[in-house]
Amino acid sequence: MTELLSLRAPASLLARTNLTLGVSSMLIAVISTIALYAFVIDPIAERSADDEAALLVLSAQTWVELPPAARPYFELELAQNHDLIISSALQQLPIYEGLQTQIVLLQQKLQQRLGIDMVLLEGNDLIWVEVPMAEYRLQIGVPPDRRDTQPLYVAIIIVGLGAAIVFFTSLFVVQRVNRPLVKIAKQAERFRGLETIEPLAETGPRELVSLARNFNTMASEISVLLANRTTLMAGISHDLRTPLTRMRLALALLPETIDAELIRRFEHNLETMDELIGDALRFAKGTSEKDQEFELVAFVEDILSTFEQNVALKIRVSRDHRVILAPNAFSRVLTNLIANGIKHGGQVFLTVRANSVVVSDDGPGIPEDQRGQIFQPFFRLDRSRSAATGGSGLGLAIVDQLCQAHGWTIDVGDAATSMNQNASNTQAVTQLTGAQFTLSFAANDSASGGGADPG
Repeated sequence: MTELLSLRAPASLLARTNLTLGVSSMLIAVISTIALYAFVIDPIAERSADDEAALLVLSAQTWVELPPAARPYFELELAQNHDLIISSALQQLPIYEGLQTQIVLLQQKLQQRLGIDMVLLEGNDLIWVEVPMAEYRLQIGVPPDRRDTQPLYVAIIIVGLGAAIVFFTSLFVVQRVNRPLVKIAKQAERFRGLETIEPLAETGPRELVSLARNFNTMASEISVLLANRTTLMAGISHDLRTPLTRMRLALALLPETIDAELIRRFEHNLETMDELIGDALRFAKGTSEKDQEFELVAFVEDILSTFEQNVALKIRVSRDHRVILAPNAFSRVLTNLIANGIKHGGQVFLTVRANSVVVSDDGPGIPEDQRGQIFQPFFRLDRSRSAATGGSGLGLAIVDQLCQAHGWTIDVGDAATSMNQNASNTQAVTQLTGAQFTLSFAANDSASGGGADPG
């Protein structure tokens, strides 16, 4: 039940606050209306009905005691000042069957004062009461809406005005709280730790000031930490090239009597070390470079030309479509993804779209429960500890780091059916069973070029 309620709860802070305050204000309004009716309106209505009954009895007594010549003037005064019509001429009127609260209370109060059952009549838009007084039976007419209360209208006014006040008050309060929170959320979403961001304004309530100050401090410390790490990595990688070159020179100068297989293994180890150092250097360079504008399709074709194995290319965008990206980082990401597909799948297919590049292979695929781990450094699906069979373990880690640094996204899934052209210029359908990496990057409106090709 708790999970169901949490799923139905509004997503925004404003909606949740309005809902909470709205429900509480509704309860307060209902309780206030009940209390107002029970302790204010109801007692006032009873007192008003009692006063009305006293006025009717007193008017009847006064009319009886007045001389006949003065009675018309008294009747006129009652009509003008009290909206009462008093008459000694009895009319044949129907019985009043309404349930108007004030009239029912008036009937009850008259019965209490006169000690007899009272019958209410209606006619001529008035409610008539027959009051026996001395040897007379007088009919006194009163307006049906005389001193009538409207508790429903009172409740509607209280609930309506209360809801409006709560809504605008919560809107004002939540906006004051939500605005800096939205700024912090946007800054946290844009922050990659490798570039200086504008510090958040440390103004407002104490809690928000503390949050903004802590975020600014954290962002600054992370930026310094990552900058130092990148500098250290680049420096160490660069300095390792010198002893590596010396070792290669020493191997080349070894006498021919040395076992050739031993030399070959040493050379292989040096090449592996050189590859690791090169990856580190490229990573350090890629995270700090600036975006440049270039033609996407031509750039991808240049990358594919560096591979000895043929990679099927499917273009879903015009050839002159231009993007604004970091070229070295983009090249390294695509190179690592293609190399990973060749190593584990053999056959690789590349699909280029306006805002994404999809790399698919026909390898064994990646289990769904391990897709979140493949971007960790030195993680290998085959659990091989040999670089010859399992790779260095840094290729996809570098892909993930570069994507995070430049705001790109990399998604892993299962490869789908691919269409590619064969040597006879006909299309062939290939059912892929391997992994599919989708590299997505934000669209740049300033980039020129046409839209996607049809098909």
